Amino acid sequence: MTNMTDHATRMIKLPDGYNAHARVYHANPCRGAVLYIHGIQSHCGWYDQSARRMQTAGFTVLAPDRRGSGQNTVRRGHADSTGQLVDDAIASLDQLKEITDHPKIHLVGISWGGKLVAATHIARPESTASICMITPGLFPLVGVSKAEMFRIGMSMLHNPDKLYDIPLNDPALFTSDPEWLEFLKNDPLQIHQATAGFYLASRRMDKIVNKLHHAPPVPLHLMLAADERIIDNDKTTEFVRKLNWPDIRFSNYPNSRHTLEFDPDREQFFTDLVDWLEHTNSTNSEQSIV
Repeated sequence: MTNMTDHATRMIKLPDGYNAHARVYHANPCRGAVLYIHGIQSHCGWYDQSARRMQTAGFTVLAPDRRGSGQNTVRRGHADSTGQLVDDAIASLDQLKEITDHPKIHLVGISWGGKLVAATHIARPESTASICMITPGLFPLVGVSKAEMFRIGMSMLHNPDKLYDIPLNDPALFTSDPEWLEFLKNDPLQIHQATAGFYLASRRMDKIVNKLHHAPPVPLHLMLAADERIIDNDKTTEFVRKLNWPDIRFSNYPNSRHTLEFDPDREQFFTDLVDWLEHTNSTNSEQSIV
């Protein structure tokens, strides 16, 4: 039986010396390791419930706050480049390997974090046990206007730290649950703006994600909300199907909006997430024996 001790706070030194806040949900014994990447506006605290469920099932979870988000107060909303964001994720991955002594890591990415876990796998496929994309931001329905994109582009030339609103500031985009709507309205740690530098880095990451078709296949789980208002489910599903990887699972939650953690089907979501990790753990064990 797993002994659960809630979570511990850890600071991760990123390659450029930036100290990033993270939560570690230690499982003892540890059956596997999960790197849990949040979205553009959120932070690791949003996903405490699902992290605890994975921990209870015997998976040690490392949930970092992305640089400039959550409890990271230095250069809020900023990243210098796509490469910097991917290097940050790899630094977290390597920390998790040291913590758990597991050579392969389950990559779980939510919303914008779905792009980053894809890019991380492309960069370090030998370290990936599986990928789980939860309402991934590969094909957004909501985005900045063309005029705003032009202004962002101009800022990259003269002021890459200039902040622009993230067009996701309506809590109803994320959930319909009154309690969680209130939480989102009052959460002091979420970010509502990102810099021109971050926007450009995120846009360039899309080109990297398109290379997923040429990356080594691993088990992949796509989890979508039927009442989705932020991403295009059809385009996302088509993209994943065209990978033609041998072990792909699709889950869709009929009563949920973008943040499955906050909506009516969350218990089924938690169950499916843990079941996926257990399935891929078994698959990896069988392959290593062979």
